Amino acid sequence: MTNPQDLLKLAVDVAEEAARLIVERRRGRITVADTKSTVTDIVTAVDRESEELIRARVLAARPDDSFLGEEGDDVLGTSGVRWVVDPIDGTVNYLYDHPTYAVSIAVEVDGTTVAGVVVDAPKGEVFTATLGGGAYLDGRPIQASDCAELSKALVGTGFGYDPVRRKVQAEVVQHLIAEIRDIRRIGVGAIDLCYVACGRLDAVYERGLNPWDYGAGALIAAEAGATIGGLHGAPVSPEMSIAAAPGVFAAFHDLLAAADPLRA
Repeated sequence: MTNPQDLLKLAVDVAEEAARLIVERRRGRITVADTKSTVTDIVTAVDRESEELIRARVLAARPDDSFLGEEGDDVLGTSGVRWVVDPIDGTVNYLYDHPTYAVSIAVEVDGTTVAGVVVDAPKGEVFTATLGGGAYLDGRPIQASDCAELSKALVGTGFGYDPVRRKVQAEVVQHLIAEIRDIRRIGVGAIDLCYVACGRLDAVYERGLNPWDYGAGALIAAEAGATIGGLHGAPVSPEMSIAAAPGVFAAFHDLLAAADPLRA
């Protein structure tokens, strides 16, 4: 069955189990197991353990589904359902014991995201959404902010791992900072999107997020009434993801576009 509520229930159960695992493992010593794109783009053994747990639980329940995780090999299924998973979003926070990191699971049916969950593991907060079914925090409906003035918008962002891109991203922040209320850099893309969904941020943008970073969070933000997209009418993608309260999306988009954020 591909009922979004059934898919969400499984996603929540598995995400909460993975969240408990990574919080428990954080009580011990965490070491870097590997690096990816740069020496600052790290993987811990717990990232891999969390993903293996999620993969095992999902495919035991739904063996014909596809699976895309950040750390492991893709699994190609035959059902038209794909699970898109970040086993620890915010691995650098996790390594340093900064208390914001998350498990993110999105579920696609025929390429469309129909269910998503983001569990803020240290806080125990559970953000959920289904397509057309609204967004929730711990079972309570949430809504994007009513901010309508760019000068009053609290904006979140993140930075990439490549030094050249980070330099450009710093220049983009310099372009934005005088026109908005302030900037926040939480370090967890999925949480940024969920914070737009519940009004803790008025807007968020980031270049370089991957589908496992934004899959669940983008659905949650959209179902909470936020406007989401890329630049110049493009969809959310690794090129650029923007989510904002509808009252400031257009003005924020234009301000961001004027900074030429895609030049690196």
